[in-house]
Amino acid sequence: MSTTAVLPDSKKHYEILDGLRGVASVLVIAFHVMETFTGGNRFIQVINHGYLAVDFFFLLSGFVVAYAYDDRWGKMGQWDFYKRRLIRLQPMVIMGSLIGAALFYFQGSAVVFPMIGKTPVWEMLLVMLVGCTLIPLPISADIRGWQEMHPLNGPAWSLFFEYIANILYALFIRKFSKTLLSIFVILAAIFLVQYLIMGPQGDVIGGWSLDKTQLHVGFARLLYPFFAGVLLCRAGKLIHIKGAFTVCSLMIVAVLAIPRIGGTGHLWMNGVYESVVIVLVFPLIVSIGAGGKIIGGRAIKICKFLGDISYPLYITHYPLIYWYTAWVVDNKIQLGGYGLFVGLLLMISSITIAWACLKFYDEPVRNWLAKRYLVKKEVVSKVGK
Repeated sequence: MSTTAVLPDSKKHYEILDGLRGVASVLVIAFHVMETFTGGNRFIQVINHGYLAVDFFFLLSGFVVAYAYDDRWGKMGQWDFYKRRLIRLQPMVIMGSLIGAALFYFQGSAVVFPMIGKTPVWEMLLVMLVGCTLIPLPISADIRGWQEMHPLNGPAWSLFFEYIANILYALFIRKFSKTLLSIFVILAAIFLVQYLIMGPQGDVIGGWSLDKTQLHVGFARLLYPFFAGVLLCRAGKLIHIKGAFTVCSLMIVAVLAIPRIGGTGHLWMNGVYESVVIVLVFPLIVSIGAGGKIIGGRAIKICKFLGDISYPLYITHYPLIYWYTAWVVDNKIQLGGYGLFVGLLLMISSITIAWACLKFYDEPVRNWLAKRYLVKKEVVSKVGK
């Protein structure tokens, strides 16, 4: 018996894109740490547009999915595609739910999370099991008070939409011609820009609740960037410049850190800014990153490390943020000094947990699943022997 992999992942990785995903993930953690000191006021947040990293992730995902699978459909069925995506994403979804459950009762706060102390263990465990499947929970099943579709691990909402995008890609959009895909992406951009400029917030914050308003936000955030990434990959219009990783990293930091624009009286101004960032700047960054080259072993190692931990970091850090938020609010901790020091420790702890999950759980589990479900055994006949 010989064992051969079905559709092996033999394509090279875009090292710079891996590194940029890691840079954005670290900025997300920093954004969430700083957010705890604002009292929920989006107008005074430090790293004010840090939430746009999610939209950047969607664009990267669309680009990478198209690059990895567009030319494989002659040899690969839909179920093969779904298996590959599940094996890539689902193990850490489960880990994020487990970590959220383990820390849930340490996050109690009479001010921020009063529902935690009233939630029985059996109900929390039920929510944990549902979270492991990524099935979204209705608001009526909330056990925290933030109306999240995944109350133990809020960021899992974006993975829910990521799965929707993958399904749409496999069912329909992979078959679109470049012209038809361009029309679809333009319509998705209009859908997004209309919400940003004419909507009630002037930003894309939201998408994590299972109600009409938040689903509107979620799909507006998903459809343009993900399928713009697919279109960008198919167009192949990459930009080649020196120092691409440094340039792109600085661009990401700049667009995410810029203060809120326009204030409460001019929400549309911030909507214009975010429209430009998502529709134009993020594709430009990905085009530069995909067209650039990494020179030097150390730079390659840095990009690989950042890329490897990016997804585990994003999907496991938020249970610590829940705890940190409760601690800051209950103890009236101020930004700076002790509060910032603990926030820094939280970031280091999040990166450490992400690395440990990657090495001791995610990679071994994915390797086992790949051998179990993505490998076929063929009987090799010994002709003439």
